[in-house]
Amino acid sequence: MSHDGWRGREKELTRVLGAVRRKILTPSFSEAAPEKRGFHVKDRPGRDLLEKIGVTFLSGFSRAVHDGSPDEAAPALDEVPARFRGFAYEGAAMGFAVLDALSPGAGGRFARLLSGRGRDHDYMVHVGLGWAMARTPRFRWPTRGVDPLLRWLVLDGFGFHQAYFRTDRVVTRRSPHPALPWPRDRHAWYGARALDQGVGRALWFAGGADPDVVADLVERFDPRRRPDLFSGVGLAATYAGGADEDELLRLRRRAAGHLPHVAQGCAFAAEARRRAGLEVPHTDVASRVLCELSAREAARLAVETRPAPAGHDDGDVPAYEVWRCRIADQFVSLGRS
Repeated sequence: MSHDGWRGREKELTRVLGAVRRKILTPSFSEAAPEKRGFHVKDRPGRDLLEKIGVTFLSGFSRAVHDGSPDEAAPALDEVPARFRGFAYEGAAMGFAVLDALSPGAGGRFARLLSGRGRDHDYMVHVGLGWAMARTPRFRWPTRGVDPLLRWLVLDGFGFHQAYFRTDRVVTRRSPHPALPWPRDRHAWYGARALDQGVGRALWFAGGADPDVVADLVERFDPRRRPDLFSGVGLAATYAGGADEDELLRLRRRAAGHLPHVAQGCAFAAEARRRAGLEVPHTDVASRVLCELSAREAARLAVETRPAPAGHDDGDVPAYEVWRCRIADQFVSLGRS
């Protein structure tokens, strides 16, 4: 057989193996339907938006599993409309991390995504790794290759996954989080808080982007957990959207004394969209209501308060939490509490 013939056979085999991987690993798109999850449905537009987000995430996952390479998957991911592209990269990050976990000695896909086309989507890519960890054996969880500051977004993603797919235990019964052996250092105690930040994001979906339903869900949790939960709610309300200005004003009223935490999550979301070049009108509306700043101003606040790379996590409190507190404190000092 000629060289070209062998190359053709190799490409066909790669295509077939990609299709098999996608068939085996990719969850059904029906899993994204709010009714399937038993989530609250506020109205048809809200339902359709949240389902579209879920389907886009799964499409990104499917693309990663099928292509098997960040460079091959990136062009299709970059064609996703700006409002949803971050979710496609989040799903792709999960897909590449799952492939790494299932390919001992032949990994590195997640790291290549993070250092390459996914660099500007680093917030979402770290969250996607958390989804992968929720679906893979613990002995295959990563020990390196994540940003030392943003690594807590991995557990945020893990917490979102658990609340989204194990809603009865995590949301209805509000069971405490089990201790996770990641990360393995003196800041492991912070893991439960990072998980709750992800649970808060999931509550926005479970509550159908209805501020009153979402606030009711948060208020059923132990008061000590509510600051992190409301932070996640603020992030999801800003990044995912689904609520108009009047509804966001209701969320602001219901958050009451936790408004600085809502605003902190909002600022994170504004910066995540700005960094990736995915700014959309609803982000600015949410920022003006929840932060009393434009999305650009909220993003700038997140950038200006970000800890310097040197000395990450040298203190008793993770640098990530120091960062979050700096942002929240800005809103307290401005009287936006």
